[in-house]
Amino acid sequence: MHLHILGICGTFMGGLALIARAAGHRVTGCDTAVYPPMSTQLAEQGIDLIEGYDADQLSLNPDLYVIGNVVSRGNPLMEAILNSGARYVSGPQWLGDNVLPGAHVLAVAGTHGKTTTSSMLAWILEAAGLRPNFLIGGVANDLKVSARYDPAIRPFVIEADEYDTAFFDKRSKFVHYRPRTAILNNLEYDHADIFPDLAAIETQFHHLVRTIPGQGRIVRPAQSEALDRVIARGCWSETVSFGREGEWQAGPVNEEGHFEVIRQGRTLGTVGWTLTGEHNRDNALAALAAAEHAGVEPAVGIEALTRFGGVKRRMELRGTEHGVKVYDDFAHHPTAIETTLAGLRRQVGDARILAVLEPRSNTMKLGAMAARLPGALNAADHVFCFGARAGKHALGWNPAEVLAPLGDRVDCYDDLDALVAAVTRLARPGDHVLVMSNGGFGGVHGKLLEALARKDTEAKGSGQNAR
Repeated sequence: MHLHILGICGTFMGGLALIARAAGHRVTGCDTAVYPPMSTQLAEQGIDLIEGYDADQLSLNPDLYVIGNVVSRGNPLMEAILNSGARYVSGPQWLGDNVLPGAHVLAVAGTHGKTTTSSMLAWILEAAGLRPNFLIGGVANDLKVSARYDPAIRPFVIEADEYDTAFFDKRSKFVHYRPRTAILNNLEYDHADIFPDLAAIETQFHHLVRTIPGQGRIVRPAQSEALDRVIARGCWSETVSFGREGEWQAGPVNEEGHFEVIRQGRTLGTVGWTLTGEHNRDNALAALAAAEHAGVEPAVGIEALTRFGGVKRRMELRGTEHGVKVYDDFAHHPTAIETTLAGLRRQVGDARILAVLEPRSNTMKLGAMAARLPGALNAADHVFCFGARAGKHALGWNPAEVLAPLGDRVDCYDDLDALVAAVTRLARPGDHVLVMSNGGFGGVHGKLLEALARKDTEAKGSGQNAR
């Protein structure tokens, strides 16, 4: 079967394309942003990519058009598809109808931590010899790719997003996945462009709960009022809790950052790793509880986590120049921003943290969470906020006004080069620059490292001249 995928370079749709190719289909696709690394992964699998959504792509005459949720009415190719009466389906529904039936689906849902927890879970199953299929919204350093599929393999780990499915299907993506094991990592208000309030998101999570079989398992935090309400609306599966007061708990962190895994008062083993933050310990507990439901002994999972190498764009150290470390993190919701900063603070002690934030998600651009930002950023010694004045990433609020409670610890820019220059001027050896954005941020990480390298060269040159 020939599938033509609209929006193919998004993480989900690109991963779906790789899975469809592995399943034996001929796959082509189009997008307005055909660029590496996804374009490289797709091209290596023999998938032809077309730039843009011209209506003349109808001449490809595929058996089925698979539609990503970036596609809306008015899209030239989509309008041509509708006018022609050609067959089309959303990406999540195609996956749910053609790939996931018969699999042991392990879905990871929640406002935060989906990618990291999915990667931990897939890595545990991999280390246990189960060689799981997976579709994850990021690349774990251990797994090397974001998607993998072998029709003969039963476990399938999927990052279960609550965002809407397509312009013609406003249900959350995850209702199509029918998991046997589901992690509900947390639940807060997000996606203000889709949901009017938290109650609307809770309804979608309840739809997910209703699809989990009686022999299934729901893994959830012990303390979450929103998830309490979701479960209270009806639950037909085993529930297992983690975190403070949960069945699965993390013991105190020692000086090396290691912690014991405790289940119902019994120590199961010690996770030794370099990841920071209580949120990552909770992610680990959830992954262990889910992996157990797939037949993996906790001791095997704990040993696997000790070797877990993290996920790209999750507190990823991009480089060190002039004695300054530059990190890249996907944090874009106030809770994630605050948690990420807290983890870094515990790691670096009194060293200076310079936070560089791009409020780029639809929720942040609309300003629905803006009032929470000063508190979320409070652990940083200085904050640089970037807000575009025009284009699709323009903010609907004034960062200088919103972040005024931070006083002289904040600077706001709408010019990327000016922001890079300001961060470089302030940075000194021993500092930690934490860049937070859910997009590419104009390659700011590389620009910062280049500017810091020049500063280091100039500083050394000045020192030699002085001698």
